[in-house]
Amino acid sequence: MKIFSKTLIILFFFLSKSFASGNSELYKKIDLFSEVLNKINNEYVDEINQSEVMDAAIDGVLQSLDPYSSYMSPEMLLNMQTETSGEFGGLGIEVGMEAGVVKVISPIDDTPASRAGVKAGDYIVKINDTQVQGKSLSEAVELMRGPVGSSIEITVRRKGKKKAIIFNITREIIKIRSVKSEVLENKVGYLKLNAFNENSSDQIKSKLKEIKKNKNVNSYILDLRNNPGGLLSQAIKISDFFLNEGEIVSTKSRKKSENRKFFAKKGDVIDGKTLIVLINYGSASASEIVAGALKDHKRAIILGEASYGKGSVQSIIPLKNNGAIRLTISKYYLPSGDSISEVGIEPDIEVLEEADDFKINTENDNQLNFALKLLNG
Repeated sequence: MKIFSKTLIILFFFLSKSFASGNSELYKKIDLFSEVLNKINNEYVDEINQSEVMDAAIDGVLQSLDPYSSYMSPEMLLNMQTETSGEFGGLGIEVGMEAGVVKVISPIDDTPASRAGVKAGDYIVKINDTQVQGKSLSEAVELMRGPVGSSIEITVRRKGKKKAIIFNITREIIKIRSVKSEVLENKVGYLKLNAFNENSSDQIKSKLKEIKKNKNVNSYILDLRNNPGGLLSQAIKISDFFLNEGEIVSTKSRKKSENRKFFAKKGDVIDGKTLIVLINYGSASASEIVAGALKDHKRAIILGEASYGKGSVQSIIPLKNNGAIRLTISKYYLPSGDSISEVGIEPDIEVLEEADDFKINTENDNQLNFALKLLNG
């Protein structure tokens, strides 16, 4: 009880300092919060872990803001950092929260999740034997982490399906091959971009140089399906490859001094040749910036399905306890001035996935096949 009370005193000291504006309603809510925490501590049927309760309270505040803001305890932050060292494996999915349930934003290509058949828009309702409903996003992500080679069972609900779908997946070290390329039918340059990481624009530029060596190439396809996004700087550079001028994207923050606009420089690397951009519900964030900029400037034909609608920027902000918060700090806006958030990019030509076992860039990829037919006249 002493530790709990001390934590409350510290918490309310900082709250009082932050909100010393004389807002009586706010102080009433702070008093109510204190009362609820004390009731829980004294009356709840089981003894509680006071530290976990406070973490959950902090996370609840952040998750009430939007699906992408969350709290990471020191342990969670450390686990996230050690994943890159190869000690821990993952499934290869980007996730968010919707109505208290973990929602798949995108399964990244050629990862355990995508190979198993997990799709963007799936709701994860159970992880092994643990129900996800009521868990925070951070808690759900923790449940999905584990040693490389270990297996995990996830149960999902999918739109249009009455029964839940169960996937048994083996965790792997997720190494994203950012760019894949080939020449299709000896005349269509095909680029599949899986993520916007630090080297994506350099890899795209290199792949384009290789493709252009084939003098028969007269059109291009940029495939952004199941690409959950990444670095804003890379989205700007890759958009700029195909534009000669004009605004690419703007970001707007609560602080006007941090509002920014980004513009294209002269020089279209494919010399004005026809470009089709493929998108689906798994195309999010940076993918939507590229597709939106090229659509607004009428530089590309956007084909496929409406994108996810994640038009915001998150920053990892360290805390004194060695944890951190993931906080939304700004939003993206297209050259038209439209926001991507919760809207996404509508394709110029809608082509829905036809097969239940649909796989990108395989024989049953009807979206890619449609694009090829369109380019071949």
